[in-house]
Amino acid sequence: MSEVPGPLQRWVLAARPRTLPAALVPVVVGAALVRPASINWLNSLLCMVVALALQIGTNYANDYSDGVRGTDSVRVGPFRLTASKLVAPSRVKYAAWSSFSLGAIAGLVLASRTSWWLVAVGLTAILAGWLYTGGPKPYGYYGFGELFVMIYFGFVATVGSSYVQHRSVPSSAWWFGLATGSMACALLEANNLRDVQGDQLAGKKTLAARLGRERASWLYALCVGAVAVALVVGGEAVIGGLALIVYIPALKMAFSSRNGRDLLPLLQASARTQLALGGLLTATFFVTR
Repeated sequence: MSEVPGPLQRWVLAARPRTLPAALVPVVVGAALVRPASINWLNSLLCMVVALALQIGTNYANDYSDGVRGTDSVRVGPFRLTASKLVAPSRVKYAAWSSFSLGAIAGLVLASRTSWWLVAVGLTAILAGWLYTGGPKPYGYYGFGELFVMIYFGFVATVGSSYVQHRSVPSSAWWFGLATGSMACALLEANNLRDVQGDQLAGKKTLAARLGRERASWLYALCVGAVAVALVVGGEAVIGGLALIVYIPALKMAFSSRNGRDLLPLLQASARTQLALGGLLTATFFVTR
């Protein structure tokens, strides 16, 4: 970025808007699994607040932890508050925990309306957000990012959003959780493919960094394939086929010779595709259920 972002814009950029579909899509898909006429709109809204707050909190937490560790000293991705030295690390840390706190408050209200076991799930989600790059042994530095993204941005978000409607879970929710989780993992791979060289230099051992730029492209393809398979098995074969088609531009970029900053469009394409598929799934559920 050639110009220094303003006081508000820098916080918006560091919240990483392009990653937010990973939080929204599974919630909307999970809620739409029930009949439209019986959707509990307040519970659905609370789920969205929890998901967005935890996603933004995680992004700020990553900004803080990577910044103080020096991992972002050679940065090719989106703007970072801590690494830019425009904002004190303590303020970024405070913003992360403020976002987590907002998610916790919304989660407590949701739990009071449905089931208190959701409190335990929410606490693990907050810990997962902070420990991704924070703490003495950040799991994101050891190649476990995809596992936790699948769990929380796939199964927990989708199945949980379905559960809070009427405190029951349709069997197909697990397959759609796999689909949305795979979309979120594709988004993560787009980010990690871009950062392979910088992560290798910084000692951040993501799966992509371990495999190297060329072989890591297959991780992205695996995520896309999992999206299609999960949708087909979940009963949406047409959308599963369409998923392979709409991911083609992103797949071409993943398997191209692009590196670093030249792969920035891959994240944007992945986010757009996730939104498109999530919107199509939701519309289909509203028409057919």
